[in-house]
Amino acid sequence: MKILGQHLIAEFSGCDHKVLNDTDLLEQHLNEAVRRSGATIVRSVFHRYNPQGVSGVVVIAESHFSIHTWPEYGYAAVDFFTCGQAVDPNLALDYMKEQLGASQVKVKTLQRGIPSDNDEIIAHKPTDISQPTTARAN
Repeated sequence: MKILGQHLIAEFSGCDHKVLNDTDLLEQHLNEAVRRSGATIVRSVFHRYNPQGVSGVVVIAESHFSIHTWPEYGYAAVDFFTCGQAVDPNLALDYMKEQLGASQVKVKTLQRGIPSDNDEIIAHKPTDISQPTTARAN
């Protein structure tokens, strides 16, 4: 695979129910997780459901972080998708575990990119997109 990015898919359980239902607090926490990872915030959008639960996404220059909560189950699904090598999504993961008060975390890590016979990390922002590369699909 021609690796463009890393995607951590996290299952947080045993979380603090009040935190999972607090839209403003979750937005603050996920934005801080972005900063701690070394990523650059572009914009964040969060929504609280009735009667409970929150969904939010922080678009970052390097991709996105997102969260979806089920306070009634003490559960949050969180994605940390980053491109490039300057960002460490594991720092964001550790921070969110602490802030959510999670007693258990399960993480799947996926390499995201273009199918290829060889594994290699490639630049996620080519310097000249007018020139075709071997990584570009037609």
